[in-house]
Amino acid sequence: MQTVKTNLKSVGKYVSTAHVDASIRNYKQERWIHNSDKLGKEDSLSAWWSIEELEEFIATAKNHGADGIKFYFGAYDKNYQEVPEYAGLQTLTMVGTKESQTATGLKDKDIYVQTNNGTNILAYNSGRLCPPKCKPTDPTKPEVGGLDDVLGITIIDRGEKGMFIL
Repeated sequence: MQTVKTNLKSVGKYVSTAHVDASIRNYKQERWIHNSDKLGKEDSLSAWWSIEELEEFIATAKNHGADGIKFYFGAYDKNYQEVPEYAGLQTLTMVGTKESQTATGLKDKDIYVQTNNGTNILAYNSGRLCPPKCKPTDPTKPEVGGLDDVLGITIIDRGEKGMFIL
């Protein structure tokens, strides 16, 4: 039997339910409530992609020499027409990256590829945002992946604006 040695790069780790619950609660209290107030509607709390499309993006990134994926926090334009209910909401964009040694140290450089439209960044976006895509249209038939699936309940004291339960 032949053993193949790989150089696994690992910067992340598996975390507990308590860790996830705490980070979501902190985000809701420190960022989300302010974003939502500024937008005048609930900002997104998550973005979802299928396993198949993630595998396809990773395979494409690897085929172009990527050794990592960077997740950029972003926001759709206020006049976003492709999915109008996403207008102004925050999103995640995945970008294929390649580690590179520079004079200042290691950098994870974004990968650019040639397409029919010229040179473009190797990126993937347009996940299913929750909210708004997690709210059931029929309250008697809740959808899988709705706000009820977001871990924990958060009570946010908004001072003179009252309490907010999420």
